[in-house]
Amino acid sequence: MLELLLGIVIAAGATYYVLLPILRPPRESAGDAAVSDEGEDPDDDMSPRAVAFRALKEIEFDRATGKLSDSDYESLKAKYTGEALAAMREDRAASAVSRAPEPPARVQRAAHGARCPDHGLRPEPDAVFCSECGKRLGAAPGYCARCGTALETDARYCNSCGARVAA
Repeated sequence: MLELLLGIVIAAGATYYVLLPILRPPRESAGDAAVSDEGEDPDDDMSPRAVAFRALKEIEFDRATGKLSDSDYESLKAKYTGEALAAMREDRAASAVSRAPEPPARVQRAAHGARCPDHGLRPEPDAVFCSECGKRLGAAPGYCARCGTALETDARYCNSCGARVAA
């Protein structure tokens, strides 16, 4: 009889020990909250610009892996490039309205009269991207979409964060 009571007490203790995290979750201290995995995910950005850029990356990947034909790729690229350009123009117009600090004069001079490698000189005085194909213009300064660092003229990856640069 003593063995039976001792077995029940041990079983009840083991059950309590196993169910303790479920019944009473541990409290987070201030130091644990900083280590926590919760927070904003940059992939959760649902702005039109971010969505268009992610779509462009996705179709590039699908084409590279053979999931997308060349004709489908061309039509989708044209569609999403147009959306990305429209979103960037809206962002630029919104930032002009909010009177954000203007870029240094040397950046404006470099962007003026820049040439697209495929379509030549752009008619827009402050063009940074080609209005036909969406490529960054040859003499135009580029900035990383992830960290904002200035890019070299023909960079494919950001020197600061390593992110792949859009066409």
